[in-house]
Amino acid sequence: MEVYTEFQGKNIVFKLVGELDEHSAAFVRKRLDDAMQNNNFDNAILDLGNLSFMDSTGIGVVIGRYKLLRKQNKNIFVHNPSPTVDKIFKMSGLYEIISRV
Repeated sequence: MEVYTEFQGKNIVFKLVGELDEHSAAFVRKRLDDAMQNNNFDNAILDLGNLSFMDSTGIGVVIGRYKLLRKQNKNIFVHNPSPTVDKIFKMSGLYEIISRV
């Protein structure tokens, strides 16, 4: 699993590459949290075009970041989900709380 971070204006963009599952969840959670704590931004965007798989642990990572950002009055968005991840977002209801851009 790889996590790349870049800034686009006032947005922090996280590009996730690989599989977000029980084996990589702690690593991804720490990378996202560290980057969000140490930077000034308005919105977080998860670029999931290269995320090939996500299980329930990965869903938990996404929901946890959503809750964390909402407490800070910030938004989180999903960009370019792979077909597999898009299906998981639809089935789990994540699109009800996290918009796709």
